[in-house]
Amino acid sequence: MPNDPTDTPTNDQPKQPSGPIARLLAVVEWLGNLLPHPVSLFALFALGVVVLSAIAAAAGLKVEDPRPGNAGEMFVVKSLLTGEGIRWMSENLVKNFTGFVPLGTVLVSLLGVGVAERSGLLTTAVRALVLGAPKNLVTLVIVFAGVISNTASEMGYVVLIPLAMAIYHSLGRHPLAGMAASFAGVSGGYSANLLIGTVDPLLAGITQEAAQLLDPEYEVHPAVNWYFMIASTFLITGLGWFVTAKIVEPRLGTYDDSEASEHLGERAAMEPVSALEKKGLLLAGLSALLVCLGIVVVAGPQFAGSQALSWLPGWGVLRNPDPTATGPEAFRPLLRSVVTLILVFFVVPGFVYGRVVGTMRNDRDVIDAMAEAMRSMGLYIVLVFFAAQFVAFFGYSGLGQILAVLGAEALVAMNLDNPLVFVPFILMCCVVNLMLGSASAQWAVTAPIFVPMLMTIGYSPEVIQAAYRIGDSTTNIITPMMSYFGLILAVATKYKRDLGIGTMVATMLPYSVAFLIGWVALFYLWVFALGLPVGPGAPTLYPAG
Repeated sequence: MPNDPTDTPTNDQPKQPSGPIARLLAVVEWLGNLLPHPVSLFALFALGVVVLSAIAAAAGLKVEDPRPGNAGEMFVVKSLLTGEGIRWMSENLVKNFTGFVPLGTVLVSLLGVGVAERSGLLTTAVRALVLGAPKNLVTLVIVFAGVISNTASEMGYVVLIPLAMAIYHSLGRHPLAGMAASFAGVSGGYSANLLIGTVDPLLAGITQEAAQLLDPEYEVHPAVNWYFMIASTFLITGLGWFVTAKIVEPRLGTYDDSEASEHLGERAAMEPVSALEKKGLLLAGLSALLVCLGIVVVAGPQFAGSQALSWLPGWGVLRNPDPTATGPEAFRPLLRSVVTLILVFFVVPGFVYGRVVGTMRNDRDVIDAMAEAMRSMGLYIVLVFFAAQFVAFFGYSGLGQILAVLGAEALVAMNLDNPLVFVPFILMCCVVNLMLGSASAQWAVTAPIFVPMLMTIGYSPEVIQAAYRIGDSTTNIITPMMSYFGLILAVATKYKRDLGIGTMVATMLPYSVAFLIGWVALFYLWVFALGLPVGPGAPTLYPAG
């Protein structure tokens, strides 16, 4: 009898969990699935913002803008039912859709992924991975890979989550459990990592500006939360495995292929990898290595100062043309090219593998593979159209900023002056994140309030930022406002055609709760019980000492 029921496939019906947690999740799922189709829901959301903006504007709702340099200015609701608002909606309908960042990111990335999938590379790689790895580590590896992949978040959402669903299906396990485990790592663990990502310098810059409202000389560098992020990586990985193993997968039960919206193929594909396929994998791997070396060469100057990489040329094109740029700024063009790199990284090895095994012979096969990938995204494109309008309407109206400021002011009114202040602060960040999906947009509005306020009672900006990131991450996986929520919902319908928002939220809610409780406990243990710094050169108290 295996010890971990989720990591070893079995032909027996998984034991369905019972008790208050199972009943609560069932109620959440039932209520959520009473909602209309996700496309209809986003359309209703957009319509609701239009109406609400008119009501709020008529009531004169406004708050003072707390951001640096905007003293005396106000956040005012702009009605979408005025002549100006109607003209804006009419003129920007197409722009809202085409300018919605996840749309281009997903479609361009999937052009490459489609080639690798159609050639058989991904399927064979999954078989090789699953057949060669201990079955009781699959979930752990997927959650950990999700956490690491959020350094380049597009790769996690576009590649890892669909791949995890395919892995689980190939093992005879429920694909939605693979979706949940990988989504929890990529998005729920967004502020946990072993590496410094693109969001770190962005948040640090906002924190520094807010801190300088109180101390004009204060500096905050991008790695100020690095130590805490590293520790958080192992916490999120462990919690993600536990929730998947003990709550999510038992609740989902045994998967039936008849639930799928398309033919998934026979699970007999988990046969041993043939000699020809091994050759294809080897040559595809070598081509992927050459692509990686090419990336290193064109980004060579970013690694200036490293003796091990001193041989790299000084003319890399993916470098910041400003010779004075250092640190994360030197990586900026490279980090902005992640989607392009994903495209190349999958097209080249995918075609090489296809040529070796005979599934691809010429450019027409590559084009057909890309077209097939686009055909599978029809629902996502329709969903994005309405989601983009909702997000754009919400931003134009100013409701998001006002709700964030009002929540912040409520926390300030509690007047706490001890470490317990971080509990309502983190919870407030969780709630704001449900409404305002962008981490930088949230922090730009709330940091000027909370950073100076918490500095005055003795806590450093670095610790305040670490606490904010806990709240920002833990509710990513249960809010439709998260940019890639629609993508994941659309892709998951391949395996469960009637999947609704209620099922998605009920599936992810245990991760959100577990991550929040565990992360807050780690924060207090790390910062206040052990007195450890959250990052290099990051004091706990202000002023330091």
